[in-house]
Amino acid sequence: MNNKNITPCTVNVASETGTLRAVLLHRPGVEIERMTPLNAAHALYSDILNKPIVDNEYSNFCGVLEKWTNVYYVEDILEELLKDNEIRRHLVFESCDMDDCDDGLAEQLMSLDAKQLADILVEGYQDPEWDGMDDDRYLLKPLYNLFFTRDASSTVYNRVLINSMSFEVRERETLIYEAIFKHFFKVETLNAMAWDRDARTEGGDVQIASPDLLCIGQGIRTNTKGIKYLAQTFAQERERFNILVQELPKSPESFIHLDMVFTFLGKHQCMVFEPMLKKTGLFAGKDTTLITIENGNISYKKFPNIVKGLENLGWDIEPVIGGGSDPWVQLREQWHSGCNFFSMGDGKIIGYRRNTQTIEALDKAGFAVLNAEDIVSGKVNMKDYEKFVAAFPGSELPRAGGGARCMTMPILRDAQ
Repeated sequence: MNNKNITPCTVNVASETGTLRAVLLHRPGVEIERMTPLNAAHALYSDILNKPIVDNEYSNFCGVLEKWTNVYYVEDILEELLKDNEIRRHLVFESCDMDDCDDGLAEQLMSLDAKQLADILVEGYQDPEWDGMDDDRYLLKPLYNLFFTRDASSTVYNRVLINSMSFEVRERETLIYEAIFKHFFKVETLNAMAWDRDARTEGGDVQIASPDLLCIGQGIRTNTKGIKYLAQTFAQERERFNILVQELPKSPESFIHLDMVFTFLGKHQCMVFEPMLKKTGLFAGKDTTLITIENGNISYKKFPNIVKGLENLGWDIEPVIGGGSDPWVQLREQWHSGCNFFSMGDGKIIGYRRNTQTIEALDKAGFAVLNAEDIVSGKVNMKDYEKFVAAFPGSELPRAGGGARCMTMPILRDAQ
């Protein structure tokens, strides 16, 4: 691991494409090897992963980001926080309570040093009496999805939304992120579930388009109550604010979040799954709704699609079609996060190289295609290019169900 970054920065994100100044990542660890075919579906994976290949792919991914911006790692901050006895006690006992462990295990964990405890809180704790037959090997469950740092917390302007996760297997992630943002970055947090126990939000559905606009996906992970919480929060604080909501299919799992079908590439370009624009296939009948907040009043207006909704708000934005022009390829590449790009700045993006037709579409749209390996080695300097896509290898990582945007939690961006 590179030098640990344990000096907090300001937290503020007011766009999807302002120059990235700080981001939170988590390197996939031992926890992803603690799946079998029997528990992979429960862990929200479609398959089990080959960790040495994951390690190589992730090294290219995070290596690009380290060349570009200030990178924080969850594991480093967590280890630092666990040196504080009050924070340690809260995380240990709350974690054990959520996973139905007894107080004896909690007291045992309290005696560990900060590094050991940080590892266990992420990687899980094996039942010493496990007989090799029971499917439930771990008393404290591994956090299989923690490297998708986007989902359990989201920077929304100068606060952080601690998301109310839709699946139990991911609920304990929020404890770690809440501790990180309250105690390390010392920033105010929001929580939809504290407002309504049934409200749900997840970061893959929350896109901070501009200081007065959120784009939100409504589907299996973020529900209407979660969106209502955000609308009411901003209605109390802003004279004028907009939330553009795109309804998503409930299945298959490749459509779990808005950023699996739509991401901003820059001020004037976005990546889109074409059936969502045309409202065909699984998107037939799925609404696109603009929620406008004006002087405390909330109104609603339907639009043909998300791009038309943005244009109505004054955006000059060109869609790039994920998967290119062939509908068959569009489906294949969307399945492996073909639309899930992460912007490091206006027209400066990173995503999977495996989605060849999507990369070709970006090339045609004016993005220089750079290999992540060349960036990491120093052979290529991203700052020599006005617009580029840093394409990194992905054969195993996409099988976990997410891409570059899923694996990044921006903390600080320049104003767009």
